[in-house]
Amino acid sequence: MGSEGEMARKPRFLCLHGFRTSAAILKKQLTIKWPESVLQNLDLVFVDAPYPAEGKSEVEGIFDPPYYEWFQFNKEFTEYRNFEECLAYIEELMIQHAPIDGLLGFSQGAILSAGLPGLQSKVRFPSTFSKNGFHVLCAVGFVTKTVLSNDSSKTRD
Repeated sequence: MGSEGEMARKPRFLCLHGFRTSAAILKKQLTIKWPESVLQNLDLVFVDAPYPAEGKSEVEGIFDPPYYEWFQFNKEFTEYRNFEECLAYIEELMIQHAPIDGLLGFSQGAILSAGLPGLQSKVRFPSTFSKNGFHVLCAVGFVTKTVLSNDSSKTRD
């Protein structure tokens, strides 16, 4: 067992926001939706992605700018830019805000949170990252009718 100080420490999560949003937006969304009884037991560290948004944000008019991106991609999701730099940036954030016990990601941040354990050959988790780290993934996506069923009479909207 750890020392008394370690036992009293709240689990610290590095929070990665969605595509063309920001740390402030994710923080606002979570603090409105999650119960205080959950929030008071977590140490949530909200960080902005390294790149300013290169296009229009879907949240314009709902949340104020600035907006950020973790990395960029083409429409087919087959080519990526700044991905390696993004991984290095997250590694630095994990060191800067250590100890990090888990990752919480929304949308593009969830993609990174889910993928980082599998990318350990490219991203060295700091020694302060818990070996049994948590991952909280908040994903948003769109599924077409053809994916839900091959029989068009059984599709759902």
